[in-house]
Amino acid sequence: MSAYGHLYSRVARVGHSSSPTVFLKISSGPPGQRDAGSEMDMNPPKRLRTTDNDAEDRRTVDVSVVMPMYNASCWLDECLQAILHQDFAGTMELSVFDDASTVRVSDDSRNVVERWRERLEARGISVVVSGHSAAQPRGVGYAKNKAISQSCGQYFCFQDADDVMLPQRVRLQYETSTLHPNSLIGCKVQRVPEGSTERYTRWINTITQDQLITQVYTSHGPTVVMPTWFCSRNWYLKVGPFDERGKGVPEDLLFFYQSLRQGGGVARVDQCLLVYRYHEKATTHSVTESERVLTQWESFTIWNAGKQGRKLYRSLSPTNQKKVKAFCDVDDNKIHKGFYTYEESKQRPKPKIPVVHYKDTSAPVIICVKLDMTGGVLEENLNSLQLKEGMDYYHFN
Repeated sequence: MSAYGHLYSRVARVGHSSSPTVFLKISSGPPGQRDAGSEMDMNPPKRLRTTDNDAEDRRTVDVSVVMPMYNASCWLDECLQAILHQDFAGTMELSVFDDASTVRVSDDSRNVVERWRERLEARGISVVVSGHSAAQPRGVGYAKNKAISQSCGQYFCFQDADDVMLPQRVRLQYETSTLHPNSLIGCKVQRVPEGSTERYTRWINTITQDQLITQVYTSHGPTVVMPTWFCSRNWYLKVGPFDERGKGVPEDLLFFYQSLRQGGGVARVDQCLLVYRYHEKATTHSVTESERVLTQWESFTIWNAGKQGRKLYRSLSPTNQKKVKAFCDVDDNKIHKGFYTYEESKQRPKPKIPVVHYKDTSAPVIICVKLDMTGGVLEENLNSLQLKEGMDYYHFN
């Protein structure tokens, strides 16, 4: 059995596991040097598909698998074989946008996709491929938008070129998305390699459906990870497009928050439907997103008088800093100090925020403690105060 077949069958067996695992994603590495070029279509002339108008002129399909691609040749056979093996009975297409893969340093991504075209189309999965040949990639957000613009699906299944979807992914997420057309639909995941980012894995796979909303402002980012997203075209058109500023901009997080602002929901298929690959050079991004929660409160307490709590306080706008009535903590040493002085403030006198025992605090509260790091003590303390997540407190970092 091939390495791919072994992995695929192993993951299929754990698809219904109660505690699958997950890991973070990164790009494939630094871009290679190429001569500047323009965007071009890699399809034969009869398959020229590059614009929204072109897509509208074609027969629509139920689902477009949207796949940005950059230097992914070593993973594409696994990825494309998994798309071929979907058990979805509706109509599908694969829409790929190549974000300047570096052919001159032996990446063969475009040719790999073309080699799979005949097999995919024999299964009724049409293939649309385009890209550009500039010296530098233009970023994941740009590539996603271009792949979408050339597609014709009524629903989008987002797929990273180095991940592997399980056979039932499109079917189950499509069924859920048709019931929730104004939502981002995710799923549980299996990480590769084993042992990567275990706390993050537990969090993303075990939070409840309610917590998909109440924990949207944790330091982990979106409560359904981008490579698992599935949504309707209409919802993308209302919320999007993705931010195209490129490297360093978390286009998925920005889109996720914009979806919430537009009144969108978040849902998850509670089965493992994706093998989510981790790279050691992964980078994470953070975006300050406080207004949706904090603007509705006249005052609040920050749960954590330590480094993370103070960092959160300093990151707030001056308006929201004035709303902080206290820090609370369980550490007697911090509590005995009595207050925190914001030394960097230009105000005179400098702001002093009281530090109190958590039992003396009152709602609302922003929890600024890393999840799954207290052995259940944090949860016990919150329960003792009879605080309700999403109403009395939010996790925030």
